[in-house]
Amino acid sequence: MRVGELIRTAEAEGREKHVPVIELMDCPEPGCTGKVVKVTVGKEVPHPNTVEHHIKWIMLFGVRGGVAVHIATFDLGPTYGAPEVTAHVNPEGFSELIAVEYCNIHGLWEGSLAL
Repeated sequence: MRVGELIRTAEAEGREKHVPVIELMDCPEPGCTGKVVKVTVGKEVPHPNTVEHHIKWIMLFGVRGGVAVHIATFDLGPTYGAPEVTAHVNPEGFSELIAVEYCNIHGLWEGSLAL
């Protein structure tokens, strides 16, 4: 079995709590070049985020020339906060952004945004 076969997407049951939603916004800070990428898990229906059931990490990739380029990794740990992270990115040359997250009960989930 390949890891990719274990990653769930927007077609899977429970997607509204688990699929990472990616938003690309202009940088609000003066003098900032590039964009801000916000990744939210549980945007449609909040994820429980208890010690027993939580999002452990979120990874962000850009696709350039058919290759996944690692942009950022966020280690969240068990928390009662919302699993929402941001990264400053220069998206030039990327065709897509991909976020993968790990829920300690429901495994790996993926969301993407075509650029």
